[in-house]
Amino acid sequence: MENSTVTTPPPLRNRRKIEGISAVLLPFLDDQGTVDWAGFESSVERTVAAGLAPAINMDTGFGNLIDDSVRLKTLEITAAVSGDRLFAAGAFVGDQPGSEFDQQGYGTAIQQITAAGGVPIIFQSYGLTSQSDPDIVKSYAWLGQQCDQFIGFELGQMFAPFGKIYSLDVVEGIMQIENCRGVKHSSLQRDLEWQRLILRDRVRPEFKIYTGNDLAIDMVMYGSDYLLGLSAFAVDHFRKRDDMWENGDADFYQLNDVLQYLGAFSFRQPVPAYKHSAAMFLKLQGLIATDFTHPNSATRPESDREILQHIWQTLSDAG
Repeated sequence: MENSTVTTPPPLRNRRKIEGISAVLLPFLDDQGTVDWAGFESSVERTVAAGLAPAINMDTGFGNLIDDSVRLKTLEITAAVSGDRLFAAGAFVGDQPGSEFDQQGYGTAIQQITAAGGVPIIFQSYGLTSQSDPDIVKSYAWLGQQCDQFIGFELGQMFAPFGKIYSLDVVEGIMQIENCRGVKHSSLQRDLEWQRLILRDRVRPEFKIYTGNDLAIDMVMYGSDYLLGLSAFAVDHFRKRDDMWENGDADFYQLNDVLQYLGAFSFRQPVPAYKHSAAMFLKLQGLIATDFTHPNSATRPESDREILQHIWQTLSDAG
């Protein structure tokens, strides 16, 4: 079953409860890569208090740039804050074009996450995505044997060069892995995500499609849940928006529109610089100490600050 054009979206899922998982920004104190641990902990606390599940060591947490000591400390802090509530963490394996699928690397990453009580989110790698479709599904089946539950992840190359949007055959194969709770889909294309929702409804209705489309956050109206970097900018407002949808509150649309305005501005090209946008937005709210990001991460121009201030004021007025 190859990806095919979908011209008609699935029906709206009115008044449904939305599951929100929010990627947590890893903040920094300077341009040398000194992590702001107090700022990180407070961000996790705000996420949990808002009723969203934190996702750490994702792209928003510079998961491909941090070392193992930072990765383990974020797990320790998040586990302590989350208690018995759900949290997820990126299982990342760094490799190079032409690499083979690194079972040992993934196994270690999964063990670190599960030991802390988290749910692994399987980041793609060159070794994983360069395989044939049947072998990709077999690799996910093997990954599923290493933990009680996990979340898959397909990532467009605008986010990372090792990313790949899978064929529907691969997606269906992953859906049939019993302990895979869902897949985060980050193509930034509505029609591809609609395909997955239609497939999900036919193959495994309880399976989660977590939208990663920061340019179309209304995908929750069609049955997606979410695992977003954009929600890190304003977790309380995302929670309010989600509750409005569940309660049939028409103010959902206005608040969603302002959040989407923030997403369209922050996730413009170059897309990876959205993390600097997030840092600036949190800093102007007084939620973190500085708006520095990882020294190897893309940045935005100073002129963005005035626009982000305007969006924050508009968001405050809307919700």
